[in-house]
Amino acid sequence: MSRIEQRFADLKGSRRKALIPYVTAGDPQPGVTVPLMHALVEAGADLIEVGVPFSDPMADGPVIQAACERALEHHVSLHDVLEMVREFRRSDSETPVVLMGYLNPIEAWGYADFAGAASEAGVDGVLTVDMPPEEAGEFTRVLRSAGIDAIFLLAPTSSDERIRRVSESASGFVYYVSFKGVTGANRLDVDAVSNKLDELRRHTDLPLGVGFGIRDPESAAQVSRIADAVVVGSALVGRIPEMLEQPDAIPASLASTLSGMRAAIDQDAG
Repeated sequence: MSRIEQRFADLKGSRRKALIPYVTAGDPQPGVTVPLMHALVEAGADLIEVGVPFSDPMADGPVIQAACERALEHHVSLHDVLEMVREFRRSDSETPVVLMGYLNPIEAWGYADFAGAASEAGVDGVLTVDMPPEEAGEFTRVLRSAGIDAIFLLAPTSSDERIRRVSESASGFVYYVSFKGVTGANRLDVDAVSNKLDELRRHTDLPLGVGFGIRDPESAAQVSRIADAVVVGSALVGRIPEMLEQPDAIPASLASTLSGMRAAIDQDAG
C-alpha cells in the first residue's frame, strides 16, 4: 500500500476528509518551501501538493503563474524541487507529497531517471497537468515501477471515455477540477460538483479530491461533505505577495489560513 493509499485509508477509518494544500516550490524564495510544508502539516494538512515551477503554466491562473515567476527568479528546477522533498523527508516520513507540474521538465530528464530520483527523494505521487491519460501509458508504468502514484485530473467537461481511461490509469486519488477554467477562479457550484462526483464513483473506487474555487473555511467545509479530499491552492499562494518583505512570516501565516479550513471541515464532519 502506497503512502497515499495508507493516508486515505486511515482518514476513512476515522471518518475524516483529507485537506491538501498546494504550494509552489521556491516561492517566493527556496528557503521558505520546506518550513512552509512542515507548518502546513502542523496546521492539519493530510497530503501536500508541491508545484514544480514552469515558465508556461497554461493551466494556472494569475496567482499561481506569479508564484512560478517568483520561483523561477531563483532558477528553481525540478532537481531543486526533489532536494526540497528530500529535506522535508528528513523529519517527516509519513505525510504524502505529490508533485504537480508540466511534462516538459520530466521529459527532458527522462521518465525512468526522473521516477527513480523522485522515489528516492520521497515523492509519493505525480500529477502532470498536460499529460492526457490517453498518452500516459509508458509514463504511468514507469511511475508505478518506482512506487509512485499517477494522479490525473478530471473536469466537468470530461467525456465518458476520458473518465474510463483515468479510472484505469490513476492510482492514489483522482483530482476533480470543480469547473472549467484556470486555477484561482471562484465559481463553485457545490450541487453540480456533487452530481459529477456521483457519476465518477460509478467508474472508480479511488478517493476523489476537489480543487478550484475553495477560498475559505465555508467553501472547504461544503466540499468536504461531498468529496474525499479538499484541495486548496490559490487561497494560500495568493497571500504570499503581502509578505515578500517578510518571508519568514509566510509559513505561520499560511498555516493559520489552513488551520481555519481544517477546523471547519472537522466541525462539519462532527
